[in-house]
Amino acid sequence: MMEIFFETKDVFQLKDMEKIAPKEKGITAMSVKEILQSLVDDGMVDTDRIGTSNYFWAFPSKALHARKRKLEALETQLAESSQKKERLQQSTEKSKIGRQETEERAALTKELAALRQKKEHLMAEIEKYKECDPDVVEEIRQANKVAKEAANRWTDNIFAIKSWAKRKFGFEENRIDKSFGIPEDFDYID
Repeated sequence: MMEIFFETKDVFQLKDMEKIAPKEKGITAMSVKEILQSLVDDGMVDTDRIGTSNYFWAFPSKALHARKRKLEALETQLAESSQKKERLQQSTEKSKIGRQETEERAALTKELAALRQKKEHLMAEIEKYKECDPDVVEEIRQANKVAKEAANRWTDNIFAIKSWAKRKFGFEENRIDKSFGIPEDFDYID
């Protein structure tokens, strides 16, 4: 369909295109409108509404300029990519300097591996004695204090319930203890 525009270098209405396209290019009349709309959407054909009519046109010079702009953009992108590639190659070459495999480098690499292994061993050793760490011991003491307070709070709650049950229902204290499985020596933790 673009050939019709380029060969005639003219402006057409939709009804004109529906007559010309089937005759000259063998495009079915039913699909002319869809093809024309997709060309407009792709920016290959221009359209404008004048009065009540829609006019369509496409000139070879516009397509040529669009191709030139695309070519320039691609050439610029290629140049930038080439420069980036060159910089990366130079960077790679620079980083290889001083990294040749020598006896000294091999010895240092071996020593580094040994030191890393020793560090792991020492960290494992520290982990074994962590419970003797003053900070960890203090943390355990604080946790014990909180647990002791919680246990005494629950003991207090149990005594309050026992007292309430004695007053409300008139049960004896040893009968309540036996019914609920409370030991005889049940008391606060010191």
